[in-house]
Amino acid sequence: MAEITAALVKDLREKTGAGMMDCKKALANNDGDVEAAVDWLRKQGLASAAKKSGRIASEGLVGVVTKGTKGAVVEVNAETDFVARNEQFQGFVQQVTDLAIGTGDDLEALKTAKIGSATVAETLTTLIATIGENMNLRRGAVLSVNSGVVVSYMHNALKPGLGKIGVLVALESKGDVAKLEVLGKQLAMHVAAANPTALSRNEVSPADLERERNVQIEMARASGRPENIIEKMVEGRLRKYYEESCLLEQTYVIDGETKVEDAVKKAAKDVGAEVTVTGFRRFALGEGIEKKQEDFAAEVAAAVGA
Repeated sequence: MAEITAALVKDLREKTGAGMMDCKKALANNDGDVEAAVDWLRKQGLASAAKKSGRIASEGLVGVVTKGTKGAVVEVNAETDFVARNEQFQGFVQQVTDLAIGTGDDLEALKTAKIGSATVAETLTTLIATIGENMNLRRGAVLSVNSGVVVSYMHNALKPGLGKIGVLVALESKGDVAKLEVLGKQLAMHVAAANPTALSRNEVSPADLERERNVQIEMARASGRPENIIEKMVEGRLRKYYEESCLLEQTYVIDGETKVEDAVKKAAKDVGAEVTVTGFRRFALGEGIEKKQEDFAAEVAAAVGA
């Protein structure tokens, strides 16, 4: 049987991030073969990950990155905020975000992309086993332009490109790139603060619009007004809905008075060419995930046998 040296254990730890005792056990079970031990640990990780997969993961990190005329934003969840400060986890999110530039919006393609010799999914499984929490590569998105810029912004960044609210804004233009970057950053900050759900009226989901219309009709009818008045009330409220939910119709948070669409037109004069906002993405960590409500008093009582 091969001697399990400290150097072998160190090498395996650096390759996998697994604990020292797990590395020694893996090497012992594979006659000191480091690559076989890596596979063994991954298989053990699969078992560990399966046990953790039912636990709610609503913390973690959002990552953003831009390269040339492309930008990507990714959300990776974990169970606790503590993991977001783990350097291994941070490094994983950064690597995955970089890879997303090449895989686009296809989450399955991103999971099969390679980090070294392992896929993203395999690397995440190993990370779950190492850190001991359920984790999930939840979503990713990519924006690109033919000519212009894609700008990113991270609100309250934990470190560059990593945080809890990540934004991409795509600007199509043949104008001055440096000035486009400034405009894009301001628009991204606006998106982070105002949380629009669509770029323009044309992009509002028909289902969302129908739901909003029905709500406003019921509210108007509750006032007891005639149907012809109700119709006018509803149309007025829908205009307000568009102003609140569509980026180009929102009031620009930078000056508090101009509509975003008008602010972009004004900025185009300084940029030196027409500017078109072609898209945006805003990922807020954990949005839409039902978080578990912990009853700590009950847990303490159970622990002491009350």
